[in-house]
Amino acid sequence: MMLIPCPFCGPRNEDEFSCWSEAIPRPADPSSLSDAQWVDFVYNHRNPKGPVREQWWHARGCRRWILVERDTRTHDVLSASAAAP
Repeated sequence: MMLIPCPFCGPRNEDEFSCWSEAIPRPADPSSLSDAQWVDFVYNHRNPKGPVREQWWHARGCRRWILVERDTRTHDVLSASAAAP
């Protein structure tokens, strides 16, 4: 079990959340990307070993997006903060 420290609700069990993806910047001008580049951005993720910043949605709680830094080797949660609107 992984406890995620929601900045709005406090520590919660991971089953209250949905992990979306690694938190990477959106392209500055998405309309300038080819279809293949857009598909690559949306569906292909690096999946590195070690600390990663991810976007999580607190689906069964405050229903807000948060950023979680998590070590993918151990699943240790290193930090959590509110996602920018």
